[in-house]
Amino acid sequence: MKRMNASSARMNLPEFDGPAFLECLKELVKLDSDCIPEGEGYSLYLRPTAISTHPFLGVTGAKQSKLFVILSPVGPYYPEGFKPVTLYADNVNVRAWPGGVGFTKCGGNYAATIKPQMEAAEKGYSQVLWLFGEDDELTEVGTMNMFTFWINEDGDKELVTAPLDGTILPGVTRDSILTLCKDWGEFKVTERKYTMAELTKAVDENRLIECFGAGTAAVVSPIRLINYHGKDYNVPLNPDDPNAVAGKLTQRIWDTIIDIQYGRQEYKDWSVVVD
Repeated sequence: MKRMNASSARMNLPEFDGPAFLECLKELVKLDSDCIPEGEGYSLYLRPTAISTHPFLGVTGAKQSKLFVILSPVGPYYPEGFKPVTLYADNVNVRAWPGGVGFTKCGGNYAATIKPQMEAAEKGYSQVLWLFGEDDELTEVGTMNMFTFWINEDGDKELVTAPLDGTILPGVTRDSILTLCKDWGEFKVTERKYTMAELTKAVDENRLIECFGAGTAAVVSPIRLINYHGKDYNVPLNPDDPNAVAGKLTQRIWDTIIDIQYGRQEYKDWSVVVD
């Protein structure tokens, strides 16, 4: 709710009462409980949405808005299990920029990405890896947050992702992964800017362990290849299993979050129970 209000504030839409809205969501789920599909991987997807209803024709801040929820049954994101994706690293088109709306959930964030995504698909790649700046900083992948797991140049195992600098969407799944990995305490967890030069060097020096995207629908999406400046860089999956479709950490994060979502594992206060 806090992140939704942050988006509303940036769009100059009136903010709303988060706890009261959560109670409304509970009642909505009860009302439409017959729409909840059964089976592993199936879910009822809730998409809160806000639009301006300010009675004014022109460009101005909204003094009133309508908050509503689009609710829909959905099937498994991976109906046949994990399928690792290939990325086209794009340093020409820009998804977000400092001072913009990259940290918000607004339609404008996605409209400008459609054509580059189609062009990447025509080249044979699954998603766009969005780069930024003269140093080609890694930002996001498709509509997901990007994570890289490697042995850093100091010789430490490290999970790194771009920082929340105003251009990165502060996804709930992103935050969940950072929290889990910090609680495990098995390797360094870092939020910082890092570049394609660092990533390709890690590949060349066999220090890259795995990469994955993270988002609401996918949870985690394994990455097996990144094209950068016309060269394909292979991303490791699980070296102990030639048939693996995900790295060990990616698989572990997937298993843990899914278990929490389905109530097989209790963790902090992440789950909201609807009686």
